[in-house]
Amino acid sequence: MNYRGIWSIYKFEMARTFRTIGQSIAAPVISTVLYFIVFGSAIGSRISDIDGVPYGAFIVPGLIMLTILGQSISNASFGIYFPRFTGTIYEILSAPLSFLEITIGYVGAAATKSIVIGLIVLFTAGFFVPLEVQHPFWMAFFLVMTCVTFSLLGFIIGIWADGFEKLQLIPLLIVTPLTFLGGSFYSITMLPAFWQKLSLLNPVVYLISGFRWSFYESSDVSLMTSLIMILVFLLLCIAVLAWIFKTGYRLKS
Repeated sequence: MNYRGIWSIYKFEMARTFRTIGQSIAAPVISTVLYFIVFGSAIGSRISDIDGVPYGAFIVPGLIMLTILGQSISNASFGIYFPRFTGTIYEILSAPLSFLEITIGYVGAAATKSIVIGLIVLFTAGFFVPLEVQHPFWMAFFLVMTCVTFSLLGFIIGIWADGFEKLQLIPLLIVTPLTFLGGSFYSITMLPAFWQKLSLLNPVVYLISGFRWSFYESSDVSLMTSLIMILVFLLLCIAVLAWIFKTGYRLKS
């Protein structure tokens, strides 16, 4: 394993974050604070508790998921797409680095950035609502696994995209709507029976439900189901990447 090469890519990507800290970290945190003000304070004061949890506190896990899903994908996809766009990807491919090592460098940096943003949002939420994390281990587990899995997905999108428009296509048209409809701001048990069953087809429901359980022991689906689903997403992303590495899809052309 070329640890020096992995560290070089990781350090470069993290340095890019700190060069654009306003866009990379401040912007998503400010956006999330606005969600707290609008939904948590303005609208939440008119909504009763959900499963015994005040509405302002109830939406915190969903807002963190909403933020880290988007950030993981955008960080990883842009990280690998930009060197392809500028042509510097050939310098990386000609270096003594395997595809696996390149992936670890880019995905590791993207996941780290998302974890940091998620923790900042969690810390910021404490200024607006009383927070209690009943299962810190599971909270950290879901946070890390979600950031890694969706960074892998973003990495795949960055390889697949052949233009900036495609780079935004899946996050804007698929991931963001699924996140909003995945129970970020409500429990799916509040929906009519038909929409509850339909919501179970949304994979993001399982991520938010498991993450919320780690805070309040309140969830729409069982913890075991959420664990299985996050592992399935991770394995699916790894399988797609393995196929890309094997065939050289969009990497050798």
